[in-house]
Parts: sequence; structure tokens; C-alpha cells
Amino acid sequence: MRAVTRTAPAKINLGLDITGTRADGYHLLETVFQAVSIADTVTVALTESPEITLTCDVPAVPCSPKNIAWKAAQRYREAAGLQSGVQIQILKRIPMEAGMGGGSTDGAAVLLALQELTGNALPQEKLLEIAVSLGADVPFFLYGGTAYGAGIGEKLEPLPLFSTDCLVIAKGTAGVSTAQAYGAIDALQNPKHPPVQQLRKALEAGGTAAEIAPLCGNLFELAVELEEVQQIRSTMLEQGALCSVMTGSGAAVFGLFPNRESAESACAVLRKQVPFAEVCRTL
Repeated sequence: MRAVTRTAPAKINLGLDITGTRADGYHLLETVFQAVSIADTVTVALTESPEITLTCDVPAVPCSPKNIAWKAAQRYREAAGLQSGVQIQILKRIPMEAGMGGGSTDGAAVLLALQELTGNALPQEKLLEIAVSLGADVPFFLYGGTAYGAGIGEKLEPLPLFSTDCLVIAKGTAGVSTAQAYGAIDALQNPKHPPVQQLRKALEAGGTAAEIAPLCGNLFELAVELEEVQQIRSTMLEQGALCSVMTGSGAAVFGLFPNRESAESACAVLRKQVPFAEVCRTL
């Protein structure tokens, strides 16, 4: 039984705004995605038995058709006419309910692993179509790097890589469900929208961390209003962060720091306050 193991990186949203709602209820967004070095490990194998099986080292992760990785395998099999079963193993390192795309990146890793195992049975357009059907973040994880996203996340444009190893990501005990977060967005009155287009232009011009930081922002931060998020942001800024912003629909927070020393120092302080804090780099 041949298996393929893939690294499934997390993401942060350097900028994230909601620009409207489609007729079918999906929210329209514009964002700048950035892949980071915190990652799950996903191993996929084709089996003789026809079932899809999924295991994970974190008990809270559903190992059922509710999991995006499971759905990815099923939809790939249907599209490719694949008769064999699929065995999926996930080693989870991306925190859950963090806004870091943990489930979405696992789903993308399954699609890419199945492409490798089947010798690219599907054209790239079909793979992207499946990714869009799985969730707004999944298409980005087929490519990674730095990218501008629009629509429901499926309209992607690569940007010059924003390169830094002075990034700290932290998360408290509280989580945010995506449904709750979007409900809170809908309830906002006259919100101040983050300057995603300015951020995009700064990245296209090769902006430094100091130039990028003031343009980072997330509309969900205004909507969710978690006390833990505010505490993490305050600590990061007190420790010298150039900016501190919640990612996705929450509840992880990233901070851009001017150098590695200040990032390591801030991370040490945060580890005394919250269960998850890591220094990482962009990919």
C-alpha cells in the first residue's frame, strides 16, 4: 500500500474584510492570505477496501464525514471515478477554532496527495472546483505562499512572498465557530473596514514588515470581541510588536515583530498566559 505524506501549513490573514453577501447567503470577502510554518502532517494511502477511514492524534477532531479531509477524499473519488478506498492519518499541530485554516489545509493536503497517488487523475480546474466546494480557505492551500483572495475565497492572485521569521502566533482557550463569527459580522453597524487594497499594493511593491504592519487588520476582530484576543494583542504590543491582529474568524492572534529576539521574548511571555504561542516564519 503506497502512501503519500504531505505537510499541511496553517495560514494567517494579514488583512480580511467582508464586502457583501451573495444571493445564496455566502459572504463576499477580500483578504490577503499568508501561509506559515505551523503545520499539520497528513498521510494518505489508497486501499483495496472501498471505505474512507480517518484517524487523528487529537481526540477532539471529528474522524467522520464531518471532517473536511474526509469530504475531500469522497469528492475526489467521485470526480476521478476512483474505486479504491482512502486511508487518511492526521497529526494535528494547528490549534482548532483558531482562524488558521486547520481543517481546510488538511482537506487541500488530501486532494494534493490523491493527485500524486493517482498520477494527476484530475485537471487542475476540477481540483480547484472541489476545493471551492469544501470551503473558502481550501483553494488557497492548493498553492500557499502569499495571495490576494476575493469572492468567497476562490478568486486568488499570487502576491510577492512576504518573507519574515519574526512572526508570533498565540491562542487562548476560547474558540470561535465560523457561523457565530459571520453572525456577529452581520450585526455590525457602520464598521471601520481594514485597508486590504492598500495592503495588497504595499506587498506588490515589496514592502517591509514595518511598512506592512500598519495596514494589517481584520473586520472579524471588531465583531467577535473576545477578551482573550484583546489580552493577547495587548501583550504583543507591549512586547514591541509592529502590529497585532486576530486571524480569520478567530481566535488566534498574530504579531509581526521587528526582529527575532523581540519575537522570542514576546512568545516566552505569552506562553505564561495562554496554552498556545509559537514563533514561526512565513512560507
